[in-house]
Amino acid sequence: MTEIYYVEDDRDIAESVKHYLGLKNMEVSVFDSMEDARQALRENLPSVVIIDGNLPDGDGNDLCVWIRRRFGEHLPILYLTVRGETSDIVKGFEIGADDYVVKPFEPEVLYSRIQALLRRSGQMKGSRIFCDHLSVDTEKMAVYCGQEEITLSQPEYQIFLLLMENKGRTVTRKQLLEQVWDSNGNFVNDNTLTVAMKRLREKLHGPSCLKTIRSFGYRMEESL
Repeated sequence: MTEIYYVEDDRDIAESVKHYLGLKNMEVSVFDSMEDARQALRENLPSVVIIDGNLPDGDGNDLCVWIRRRFGEHLPILYLTVRGETSDIVKGFEIGADDYVVKPFEPEVLYSRIQALLRRSGQMKGSRIFCDHLSVDTEKMAVYCGQEEITLSQPEYQIFLLLMENKGRTVTRKQLLEQVWDSNGNFVNDNTLTVAMKRLREKLHGPSCLKTIRSFGYRMEESL
């Protein structure tokens, strides 16, 4: 099922869109503030984000910019707003919108626009895991710091993937040693992990979201 995040503080419009898209086998989660939307996006990436221009805690443009800076170009963004002036539409596209629909609108048109975005994006959702500005594409086996692809050794990649897959949870040193090295028949000492973690941090430019939990292990944790 296609997952949609809809950032809209008008409850009537939000429920109408949610109901209609639900009939089209789309799951819509509604957020009535930018902060709620940001928090949800930190935990999970939907297939498409729909943004209203006017929100109670800020401007929809600010949310669009935040999404682009944090997740790059891979998450489709569609504006659904009363702002129909040419300057508003142009600005929306300039800061990262993929499509722009002006209220009032026909639900059928909105659905068609979403379908077009999904075709163009190739449904990338689900192959990437994010934590702050770091991400891993599990299909390509590629690691990124922002838009920069980072070259890692096989053990470094396995460490990073294991930490990202367990984002928010502490992974012990013992677990890392067993799953990264022992599972491959390579029995190493504890210092090998220490050296590998040091090199991983350096290649990722010392990310604050990679935490050392003293005497236990490591944890990937979103910044506030």
